[in-house]
Amino acid sequence: MPRPTPSRAPAGGRVLPCALAVACLSGAFSAQTPPTSPSGSVVVARPTYTAIPMEITVNRPAAEVWKRIGKYCDIAEWLRIPAGCTITSGKDGEFGAVRTVAGEVLVSKTELSYTYTQTPNEGQPYHLYHGTLQARPVTATTSKIVYTLFFDNSMLPNDAARAADRARRTERFTQALQNMKILAEGGKLPPAPAGGGTTAGGAPPR
Repeated sequence: MPRPTPSRAPAGGRVLPCALAVACLSGAFSAQTPPTSPSGSVVVARPTYTAIPMEITVNRPAAEVWKRIGKYCDIAEWLRIPAGCTITSGKDGEFGAVRTVAGEVLVSKTELSYTYTQTPNEGQPYHLYHGTLQARPVTATTSKIVYTLFFDNSMLPNDAARAADRARRTERFTQALQNMKILAEGGKLPPAPAGGGTTAGGAPPR
């Protein structure tokens, strides 16, 4: 009789310590084992897309705000990423630029905004995580910083987990917006709390 062929386990990916995605302030985001797809496919059969829009008013013109906080790797400063941020492929601010923060790829931009995404991992359902950062003019001397997260949260087990995930992300990026406001208005950020900062841009664990 022919010998049976052992089944192969689905390929796994790395686990980010925090879920923009994200190791959160004071450890609010804990490491999780990412879900795997038995078939090895990244396709999600029944996605549940969600968006988290956030904004803050800044007492500076939009162009001035964007010049201070809008470079692709400025995220390391206002999201308090201890490891920093570097461009690993392409050029800063150009389509297709890849930064070390969760391997995020710049996929869209305007004069005062950009959108990034995270790429799929083999064997794991793809969450389609995107983030958009924008400086929006309000008057000649004021503006708003608008940050919107968009992703599929169907990998989370229930509504309570999805609500908790949303609350953590909102808290994390509201703090990021406050940091951007301080910087754009010419201030300096206070010392980061012990254990603060993040190594990810906010995506679900993967």
